Amino acid sequence: MTDKNSETRSTAIAAAIILLAAMALLYLMPDIIVRLGNVSPWLGTGFGVLVILAFFLVFWMRARYQRRKNR
Repeated sequence: MTDKNSETRSTAIAAAIILLAAMALLYLMPDIIVRLGNVSPWLGTGFGVLVILAFFLVFWMRARYQRRKNR
């Protein structure tokens, strides 16, 4: 029973860390995009797209890891 509680706690901690990091990056993203957009509009757009894709990529990779681990 403690094994299941430990796994649940680990999952919650990992999700919290991922979400906090994503929130910090998304909070700073407009300033970063504006500064990069001053250099090149394509650079600012590319950064924005990469940040949004990275957010989903992290959760997709974590889900794959969990599925493989539970086999």
